[in-house]
Amino acid sequence: MRKRFCVFCGSSSGARPEYTAAAQVLAQHLVVNEISIVYGGGRTGLMGTLADAALAAGGEVIGIIPQALVEKEVAHHGLSDLRIVDSMHQRKAQMAELADGFIAMPGGYGTFEEFCEILTWKQLGLVTKPFGLLNIAGYYDSMLAMFDHAVGEQLLKPAHRDFVLADTDPERLIRRMLGYEAPAEEKWITARET
Repeated sequence: MRKRFCVFCGSSSGARPEYTAAAQVLAQHLVVNEISIVYGGGRTGLMGTLADAALAAGGEVIGIIPQALVEKEVAHHGLSDLRIVDSMHQRKAQMAELADGFIAMPGGYGTFEEFCEILTWKQLGLVTKPFGLLNIAGYYDSMLAMFDHAVGEQLLKPAHRDFVLADTDPERLIRRMLGYEAPAEEKWITARET
């Protein structure tokens, strides 16, 4: 069965051309590896660049977007599959259900929040999928340092810090995620408790 990776990234292009270039390269490598893209369904910024590059390379792109954002005319209507949901919560739940892994590219609050929420689900044992940070031009250096600081302050277990695979190269990150094996660890909560 074809794999799907969810990619979180900015609806803006950001200050550096390296971000746009990385979105294009990531999309191409996902397509070459026969991995479909699940993302936020937007047509602007890095989101739009990622989707357009994957579609141009013959890939499958599934967008999930809340109705409120469709009404603001930011939805990408040229996707393989555009799913319109009622809320941001439904968007994240569908992304988590559809994806076999999660990648965060440069982005803002939405990118941070979506990545960290599903990463928390992994910490709780609700998902066992790989997580990658595509650290272009040092964008995530501070976030990675914060994760390390949390470990040093004994507020994050080292095993949970290791959930995040960070890399500066899209192809290498994909390879690492495809080879990822979830560690055997006792779940904090079970599915019946959620």
